Amino acid sequence: MPPLPRRNSFPASPRLSRTVSHMPDEPALVLDLRGLKCPFPVLRTRKAMLALPSGAVVVAEATDPAAQIDFPHFCNEGGHALLDYRERDGIHAFTIRKK
Repeated sequence: MPPLPRRNSFPASPRLSRTVSHMPDEPALVLDLRGLKCPFPVLRTRKAMLALPSGAVVVAEATDPAAQIDFPHFCNEGGHALLDYRERDGIHAFTIRKK
């Protein structure tokens, strides 16, 4: 019997690209959150950051326009530092340092 089609249009987990870096501002983790709608980009980022040490840098890439509001709020409330924000071709990239 073939599997049932998925009811949700978003992926089960973000696509991760881990990089090994000795530079303090190089990302420890890059999260591909494209296609997810609010509140999932921030929720997936929060969950992924739990496993990282304090001071780790994460880059979260999202296409949801609400991410422009959600990620600065997430950083402010969680005590994380929003190091950089860039928007290009509808992709919002947030560089965050974990507290």
